[in-house]
Amino acid sequence: MDRRIARTREILQDALNGLTLKMGYEAVTITDICDAANVGRSTFYAHFTSKDDLKRSGLEHLRQHLLARQKAVLAEGGELQDRTLSFSLVMLEHARDHAALYRALVNDRGGSVALGFIREMLGDLIRTETTDLPFAPGQDRLNREFVVQYLVGAFMSVMIWWLDGGAKLAPQQVDAMFRSLTMDGMRSLYPAVNVN
Repeated sequence: MDRRIARTREILQDALNGLTLKMGYEAVTITDICDAANVGRSTFYAHFTSKDDLKRSGLEHLRQHLLARQKAVLAEGGELQDRTLSFSLVMLEHARDHAALYRALVNDRGGSVALGFIREMLGDLIRTETTDLPFAPGQDRLNREFVVQYLVGAFMSVMIWWLDGGAKLAPQQVDAMFRSLTMDGMRSLYPAVNVN
């Protein structure tokens, strides 16, 4: 990507993030973004179709980071239980580093776009990690997508609870608790994860 294009996109993203913190995502308009970024509407529309498109684009960087982490963890090998849910710590660290923005999105009805994108992204990561795992005998009655949505919902609830509480626990602590509780359920569903 041309550096000027990348810079313009970054300026627009920064403007949206700053305005979201100040006004709430839903209240932000394209005009507000253009004014804050000091660009014209035609420049905005040359890069994005909507405010939601701009937000999704900003979250795409997070997706790429999580995918790279997952790929590295899966390539390392090791115990399956250590490789499963590899997104958790990275996601928690990102949320801690951008806690104010996450809180603004979570507490704003308009943040549903960002949260929906994050849920979709986490679901894709979990599907990648669990698709080839055979269910334990008697557990095959469960719908695989149910398991994915359960794990995404549990993680999102924990992350939001943690952020709403001021993110006082270290990401590593939250990750350890989440993985401990979650892995017990994973072991009962997928015998391949039952490696000690």
